[in-house]
Amino acid sequence: MTEIRGPRELPARRENIELQTADGLTLVGELALPLTAEPVATLVTLHPLPTHGGFMDSHILRKAAARLPALADLAVLRFNTRGTTSQRGTSEGAFDGGVAEQHDVAAAMAFVSERGLPNPWLVGWSFGTELALKYGRHHDILGAILLSPPLHRATADEVAAWAGDERRLVALIPEHDDYLKPAEAAERFASVPEIELINVDDGKHLWVGETQTRRVLDEIVRVVNPTALPMPTEWAD
Repeated sequence: MTEIRGPRELPARRENIELQTADGLTLVGELALPLTAEPVATLVTLHPLPTHGGFMDSHILRKAAARLPALADLAVLRFNTRGTTSQRGTSEGAFDGGVAEQHDVAAAMAFVSERGLPNPWLVGWSFGTELALKYGRHHDILGAILLSPPLHRATADEVAAWAGDERRLVALIPEHDDYLKPAEAAERFASVPEIELINVDDGKHLWVGETQTRRVLDEIVRVVNPTALPMPTEWAD
C-alpha cells in the first residue's frame, strides 16, 4: 500500500476526446471513467483562466481525473477551452474573456448527452466558475460546484438568476483567497439563499498542497456521491 498523493494516477479507462462547438471549433480533452464499474455521476470540469496559466491539467482538475474514477465511481471530463494549450494539445480558436466560451460549455454538455454519461455536474475553478454561473443554468445538470469563485465576469444578475433554481449550487471559499474571501462571498451570493457556501480555513485560491487537494476532492464527492466517503488515502501497488 502506498499513499495517494501528488500526481499519482489510479486505474481508470482514459480516452482522448474532441469536442465540436456550434461556431465550428474543435476542442481537445480527456474523459476518465471507472475501470470496471459504470459511473454514478459525471464531473464536467471548467479550468482556471488560460491567460494566467489555467488549462485542463490545472492540478485540482488533473487530480480529480486521476483519483475520482477509482475512488468514487465518477466520470471526469476535462477539456481545454478555446485557444488553450496543455500536454493533450491546443484547442482551436482564441480566448474570448468568457463570452464565446459559452459554446465550449455547450459542446461539453452535448458530448455528455451523446455518450449517455449520467448525472452531470459542472465543476468550475476560478475562471471556470464564471462559465458555470453564466451558462450552467442553460444545460441539463444536477448542479454546479464552484472552487474559488472570483465573481469578476459573472454579473450580479447572472448570480441572482440561480435563486429558486432546483439545481444545487455549492461554493468553496478559501479563507485567504486572492479575490473573494468568505465575508465578501456571503454578501455577493446573498441573492441566492439556496447556495451552500463552504468556508475553508487556511484555504488559498490555488489549493496548493495535499491537505487542500484532499479537502476539495472530499467536498466534491460529498456533494456528488457521498456514499463513497470516506475515500481511502492509500492504494494497493
